[in-house]
Amino acid sequence: MSSFKIGILGAGIGGLTAAIALHRAGHDVVVYEQSKQFLRVGADINLTPNAVRALDGLGTGIGDAVRRTAARPTHRISRTWNTGEETSRLEMGDTAEKKYGAPQLTIHRADLLAALADVFPAERVRFAKRAEAISEDAQGITITFSDGSTDKVDVLIGGDGIHSAVRSAMFGKESPRFTGVVAFRAVIPADRVAQVPNLQAFTKWWGPNPESQIVTFPLNCGKDIFIFATTAQETWHLESWTTPGSVQELRDSYAGFHPDATALLDACDEVLKTALYERDPLPHWSKGRMTLLGDASHPMMPFMAQGAGMAIEDAVVLARCLEKVTTVDGIADALHVYEELRLERASKIQVGSRGNNWLREGGNADWVYGYDAWAVPLEAETV
Repeated sequence: MSSFKIGILGAGIGGLTAAIALHRAGHDVVVYEQSKQFLRVGADINLTPNAVRALDGLGTGIGDAVRRTAARPTHRISRTWNTGEETSRLEMGDTAEKKYGAPQLTIHRADLLAALADVFPAERVRFAKRAEAISEDAQGITITFSDGSTDKVDVLIGGDGIHSAVRSAMFGKESPRFTGVVAFRAVIPADRVAQVPNLQAFTKWWGPNPESQIVTFPLNCGKDIFIFATTAQETWHLESWTTPGSVQELRDSYAGFHPDATALLDACDEVLKTALYERDPLPHWSKGRMTLLGDASHPMMPFMAQGAGMAIEDAVVLARCLEKVTTVDGIADALHVYEELRLERASKIQVGSRGNNWLREGGNADWVYGYDAWAVPLEAETV
């Protein structure tokens, strides 16, 4: 085991992936989570081949666990909102697995978190730990929690989301901005809409403006269909980002869409409405012996379906950069290598997600789906 302690703030997808990879490499890792326990919360997510391959590389049975509950979309399809014309179609499933080494999987966030939590030592997760203050000196990084307790680590990784306390400690406080876009989320049984074609595909209906779209994909081994629909809204005044929504508002917002799309909305019994927030890309992710990953460093719009994928990639590359570091003297250099390897790619996807043109009319997905976080060359040896 290394002679230093690594703290990870946030037991989300990126934080737990990093914790598993670092623990497997022999590091002393502690995860601090503000919730009192792991909760079944969050939305359903799309794990494209780059993310699935990164999870498979953890070598702890996570890939098998995820596959037991996930669906495996057959294609990625783009259709126009009014005519239903297909403007692009990519084969996924077995074709993607042969091409990229892993399939596309669609899964509830809670099922992925459960698979990750099952293989990380439970005693290394500290629940009900909300960071109030973070400071760094020559002796290490001190975290002060809202319950009055403190802890000291040699490395601190911010996997604590868009409101990251680690990000604020490094670069000052700032607020994410409302994008002017809201999202509706719903889940319906597949057998309720059996007449709709391509139910087992990931389908995106491109609306009359960049903010308007409907995305659908299978869940729960294909038994359910997830609906994710976005539309413009000038303001968001509610305290919570997610609130119960109106099914009638959902249907009215997309009344002009093709019958294949509206049939899915007509099958909804309930819906959640969520405000979408973002930040601009950062010029740096690290400072001293602190660094960021996932939404803490690059919160993005969901239009390329890469939020979870980028967090998982970050976690794997960061763990690889720290793997051979055995003393505190090599930490800063390792974090610099991590940032150099990840910042450009994640920022490009962050900006591309905002633009919302990904695979609208065909195109090559290899630069996203073909990325292998376990094989990307490290630019320098970390010692």
